[in-house]
Amino acid sequence: MTRDIPHFLGGSRVHPAGGRVADVYDPSTGAVQAQVPLASRAEVTAAILNAAQAQPEWAATSPQKRARVFMRFLELVHQEMTPLAQLLSSEHGKTLDDARGDILRGLDVIEFCIGAPHLLKGEYSTSAGTGIDVYSMRQPLGLVAGITPFNFPAMIPLWKAGPALASGNAFVLKPSERDPSVPVRLAELFVEAGLPAGVFNVVHGDREAVDTILHDPLIEAVGFVGSTPIAEYIYTTAAANGKRVQCFGGAKNHLIVMPDADLDQAVDALIGSGFGSAGERCMAISVAVPVGEQTADALRDRLAERIRNLVVGHPSDEGSEYGPLVSAAARERVEGLIAEGEAAGATVVADGRGLTVQGYENGFYLGPTMFDHVTTDMSIYREEIFGPVLCMVRADNYEQALALASDNPYGNGVSIFTRDGDVARDFTARVNVGMVGVNVPIPVPIASFTFGGWKRSGFGDLNQHGADGFRFYTKTKTVTSRWPHSAQRDTIAERTPEGASFVMPTSQ
Repeated sequence: MTRDIPHFLGGSRVHPAGGRVADVYDPSTGAVQAQVPLASRAEVTAAILNAAQAQPEWAATSPQKRARVFMRFLELVHQEMTPLAQLLSSEHGKTLDDARGDILRGLDVIEFCIGAPHLLKGEYSTSAGTGIDVYSMRQPLGLVAGITPFNFPAMIPLWKAGPALASGNAFVLKPSERDPSVPVRLAELFVEAGLPAGVFNVVHGDREAVDTILHDPLIEAVGFVGSTPIAEYIYTTAAANGKRVQCFGGAKNHLIVMPDADLDQAVDALIGSGFGSAGERCMAISVAVPVGEQTADALRDRLAERIRNLVVGHPSDEGSEYGPLVSAAARERVEGLIAEGEAAGATVVADGRGLTVQGYENGFYLGPTMFDHVTTDMSIYREEIFGPVLCMVRADNYEQALALASDNPYGNGVSIFTRDGDVARDFTARVNVGMVGVNVPIPVPIASFTFGGWKRSGFGDLNQHGADGFRFYTKTKTVTSRWPHSAQRDTIAERTPEGASFVMPTSQ
């Protein structure tokens, strides 16, 4: 028996009567486990209006009181961590530990947002002119929206909602229809923590819902994470409608292995970052770049041995290192790219096609796959695979490895493994990529720094979380103030009228 997943509007779960729906699968079994409504334009508009009406009261709440809601929210999520992780795993296919990591990484940003009273402070200058003071204040935009992907159903909604709500905005979330239950529960927990009803609404849908958000005049800003073609569409459409936009797209993350690198450390990094979460991460390392033939041969042998021993299984099994892909369509797409790589002449070191898990033969499983001798003209190099596939591109020297990462049209993340500090320093300074790791496999910054890629991986001027998160969801108002002498200090008769001035004011 399937369950119905609700919208979350005005502080309550709402089950629409009739209308279009989409199936939500259990990736581990291939069975339909729920149905999610696909909102009409009228339903999305109603959610937007509801949020717009609730926003002024929340904006008038002091940042300190808003921070207390966030503190209570943290407590509630930690209390419910296990059922939340189980729910996330059941719809996405992540292992339970990985699902907990998804939630905890989102909570890192919520913890950062507790500092909103400090982060929203403006600047003040006295005596900018005779008797004149100048100060600035950060104010909420009003009503903002987030459109988030399936691969992090807790983390990315919290990355978007956290700074937006802490800044005093109302927030409308359109999560992925593939795994929509956790975002609904998170919004519900925010209300339980003290967030006024309607300030955080969750509405499910497809392109009709997205286009409604992009064109609605009440929405001031839109944040998105997903594939590059959709990121570009959302960026151009929302910007054309006068909205502030922050969009993050696909990736092709390289890990350069220098001849002096600790190979055991590099192999651990490539296995975990390449195959964790079945490769369904925008920060997954999908390209290994060993420098020199000797390094490449040694790296290939060690990777092949580790891949043979990887355990792919049901997400709830403690021994599983990763679980299924999110859908049958996702698996078919990845298998198609594997076939293209093989046909193009790449060497198949490990082939994960045809893997079945005993007892879960209809699940969307795909074994770990690795190619060697991949070239930059192959589709498996050019496209974001978003599956458990690792490509090895051999580089003759350091400069060639640096150019591979820098010239790729994506610029999300890159790592280098080396013992040479001078090489690492040169690499971090010169590589044309937004987030860089040195002996770190997944260079996702901590919450007080910003997250964002370059080139085809990011559209917009401001990144996610950190100080940029608050800059994106606020506008700066600058006040120039002058108070004439009061009657208590001198008499009106003693004042000399200045008269009108037609000269541009200066500080001189």
